[in-house]
Amino acid sequence: MPQISNFFGIIILMNYADHQPPHFHAWYGEYKVIVSIQNGIVKGEMPARALKLIFEWLGIHREELMRNWEKAQNKQVLDKIEPLI
Repeated sequence: MPQISNFFGIIILMNYADHQPPHFHAWYGEYKVIVSIQNGIVKGEMPARALKLIFEWLGIHREELMRNWEKAQNKQVLDKIEPLI
């Protein structure tokens, strides 16, 4: 699963040809979540502080994430996305 961003110990990944709806995976230590790009629905567990950072990043990069989702569905190389700073 390609890593597309990394910030404050949070790793953001996206699978190739993954299931709908469009989403990404976020890992933080032992915690893992799946986050819907369109509506931010989360599956899994994540500390509240890390989840807040993930949502902030999602709000900034939603369009880039959707472009990467389309690339992933077509098995194209994914773009790196700027981290939160």
